[in-house]
Amino acid sequence: MYRKVIGICVVLAFMLCSRAISQQFAFRVSFTDKNNTPYSLSTPSAYLSSRAITRRATQGIAIDSTDLPVNRAYIDSVLVLTGGKWHTTSKWLNNCTILLAAADSANINNLTGKAFITEIKLIAYYTSNLHKPAATTADPVQSPGYKTTSFDAAYYNESWVQTSLVRGNYLHSNGFMGQGILIAVFDAGFAGAHSIAGFDSMFNSGRVIDTVDYVRHSNNIFDADSHGADVLSTIAGYAPGSYVGAAPHATFALYRTETGGSDQPIELDQMIAATERADSIGADIISESVGYDVFDYPPGAGQVFAVDLDGKTTVGAKAANFATKKGMLFVATAGNDGMGFGSWGNHILTPGDADSAFTIGSTNQYGVIAASSGYGPNAAGRLKPDVACFGQGANVLIPGAIVSRNGTSISTPQVAGWAACLWQANPNATPYQIKQAIIRCASAYNSPDNHIGYGVPNFQCTQQLLHVTDTPPPFTPTNWVIAAPNPSSGEIKIAVSPNSDNFVEFRLMDVTGKTVLSFSKNLFKGYNTPIVLSLQELPAGIYILKVVSPTQQKVIRLEKI
Repeated sequence: MYRKVIGICVVLAFMLCSRAISQQFAFRVSFTDKNNTPYSLSTPSAYLSSRAITRRATQGIAIDSTDLPVNRAYIDSVLVLTGGKWHTTSKWLNNCTILLAAADSANINNLTGKAFITEIKLIAYYTSNLHKPAATTADPVQSPGYKTTSFDAAYYNESWVQTSLVRGNYLHSNGFMGQGILIAVFDAGFAGAHSIAGFDSMFNSGRVIDTVDYVRHSNNIFDADSHGADVLSTIAGYAPGSYVGAAPHATFALYRTETGGSDQPIELDQMIAATERADSIGADIISESVGYDVFDYPPGAGQVFAVDLDGKTTVGAKAANFATKKGMLFVATAGNDGMGFGSWGNHILTPGDADSAFTIGSTNQYGVIAASSGYGPNAAGRLKPDVACFGQGANVLIPGAIVSRNGTSISTPQVAGWAACLWQANPNATPYQIKQAIIRCASAYNSPDNHIGYGVPNFQCTQQLLHVTDTPPPFTPTNWVIAAPNPSSGEIKIAVSPNSDNFVEFRLMDVTGKTVLSFSKNLFKGYNTPIVLSLQELPAGIYILKVVSPTQQKVIRLEKI
């Protein structure tokens, strides 16, 4: 079998000049198989939580070999042969990363030619050791109470503009604030979070259930960087009358995957390790506000090139795609290279380029795309971002104050939070259905582009689209026909609320314009019992439903899967 050793010879000379004990190199070591593992597909409870197993069962996702942990004997052999320190593991990509002191860096050559290894790749260099002892966290700070029965500007106050832009208050007013949904947030650290008054209910109720610093191998993520705390506040902040985030009653796992100061390939390995942990503990949604293009190190090896941002090549894109296959919604930043600040000009960062990532751009308070917001398409021509929301001057919580921040880092978690509320309201939906419903109700759905994607979400419309039942939804004059679930493999309910008593004509056409089904119904003004439209006998594909009354007309795009 052909085996690759990448990036090592390129830096041997550099290593010889970098012998200080405190310096470290990081290597990714990939394995051939998972033979002789003590785990089996028949006993997944040994390596997946009950939440993770239930998520797969609910969505009809099979447990397969990618779920099996990496063979521990292989990892132990790598550590013995090199004298290195274990850093991360990816069961999905079947590899591990290790750290070697500069003085011991030549030991990596001891792995060359080993039958169980397929690739060795240099992915990072540090001037001092990682995995330092963690600092002690501070005690939570209490926030003042506030009572209200109206989800209005007074209730949200400093978060009203970003909430009302996407009509998120509709979800809250119907009781959906993320309860029971587990959101994993990836960032550079959450410093100051314990000093933010709006987080007191989250901490005091035990809704932060997991914390890992993948950079330093610590459970303390509260002393490294405050960027993650800013991001988290847009979801979890809860100080009614002052500031309310998108899903303040959700449960959270907080992971530090980003190393400040420079970008190196190892950060994508830290990201996929966090993604796998999020999957294993049963997370429903991942929100990540860090993205990558060109790395600072190693020289001449491990770089991301423009052609790599094709939705499937980078480790970050693979993390997003695997997460989706396992039944999670992966919400990713588009990045802030819209003004050509990046080395390649305007583009999407990875993992936002991923085929299955729900990639988020940034707008101002009026829903106009921000100049800095990164845009696509990705290298494979796929439209990116998917949607965009308020990130240019949106408000966040910091210790003792509310301030404005800019960028897709801030717009991304908002969408993740509102998606959590949608999933709470529609527990049997799949990530694909959640994502597609948001897209179909976005402001530019009929005229998308690679700057704003399908536009600014409308979560009132999205909830109505997902939740067509036998009880009246709040129709509007322009939204008098609602179809759900869409896409569907079987039946779709068509709820109709015409503006007068009359006959309504229904015509279903394929993409060529050929009529495959037509009928008429005598319907009453206002809400009518939903009409069940069966697609079971039709081939998979896109269909157009045209609904016409004497005074109204509606065209809906349906998808049979």
